[in-house]
Amino acid sequence: MVSHGTPCIQSEKQNDFNISQRTKGQERSCVAKVNLMFMKTHKTASSTLLNILLRFGQKHRLKIALPNGRNDFMYPSPFLCSHVKDYRPGKCFNLICNHMRFNGPEVDKLLPGDAVYFTILKNPADLFESSFHYYHRLVPFTWQIPGDNKLAEFLRDPRLYFTPAGYNSFYLRNLLFFDFGYDNNMEPEDPKVIKAIQNMDKRFQLVLMAEYFEESLILLKDILCWEMEDLLFFKLNVRKDSSVSQLSRELKIKALEWNGADWMLYQYFNATFWRKVEAYGHKRMQKDVRELRRRNAEMETVCIEGREAVEPKRIRDTNMMPWQPLGERSIMGYNMRNDIPPQYKESCRNMLTPEIQYLSDLGVNLWVTRLWGWFKDRFVWLF
Repeated sequence: MVSHGTPCIQSEKQNDFNISQRTKGQERSCVAKVNLMFMKTHKTASSTLLNILLRFGQKHRLKIALPNGRNDFMYPSPFLCSHVKDYRPGKCFNLICNHMRFNGPEVDKLLPGDAVYFTILKNPADLFESSFHYYHRLVPFTWQIPGDNKLAEFLRDPRLYFTPAGYNSFYLRNLLFFDFGYDNNMEPEDPKVIKAIQNMDKRFQLVLMAEYFEESLILLKDILCWEMEDLLFFKLNVRKDSSVSQLSRELKIKALEWNGADWMLYQYFNATFWRKVEAYGHKRMQKDVRELRRRNAEMETVCIEGREAVEPKRIRDTNMMPWQPLGERSIMGYNMRNDIPPQYKESCRNMLTPEIQYLSDLGVNLWVTRLWGWFKDRFVWLF
């Protein structure tokens, strides 16, 4: 059974947003949905989607449930309403979209009953490679892995090094399952795995695929009755190519075996995703993706110097510097053009602003995150 909490009750004032009725096809119209729960998973292009949602929330003056003191809801602890900035029992929000370890009954208390729940997944082999790169220095059992290619050595025999109860070990096995609140050490043949997947299918109206990000946004646009303008984006938190380990076919198979529960999850929702694309119509999807790419390219020309991301050392404005993993500077960012037309300046800055800085702009006191960042940047030699 999917456990649900009691939805909050929205007042008329809270529900009075500046969103007009929008045409959806020739035959009917709809009103954009504003009550949204985005389950932000790790290393799945979710920061780019977070930026889209925060911009939409700002534009329409939505009540956003924000974290308090840090950029996540006390992850990896299970989510509680008390983790939300300025929360009080019965208070209603429209949007929640920062990292959490999902706890459905608690989330339900924050949102009206008509809230749309959606999330995003990524192929577990690629996700594992990204997670290992980003987090392995925070996982003590990896410190004993010999050799220069720690990822390959770990996948050769994961159980030789992996400690299920070890500090931060969840980052390196079935991270998706863990994010959704389940035991990440379940083997794929465990009946509880398929039950968990079925529960997620009942909970989330749409599951996006990071590998098909633009197609995912078009499906999201359709279910939310948004405009193409609401979906425009620049890729955020992108790694430089030299930091990406190209997994051999053998290592990919080993990564999928090691993350077997996540692989089952991914295969299940990859199938549902393509059924939704089929229902939407392939020609219609191709047309809309082309239009989204065209609009994004226009904004790149207007906003981004050189129309591409640059390495951290080439980012001129420190306020536009993305958060970097412990021990290296591999996450790319952008330089804004100096000659942006006045009517685009705010949009450009918002589209390019990294997550930490965006949350600060929204009034979140990130003292915990900034304290960790200060330590991370000054004591990197320890790692």
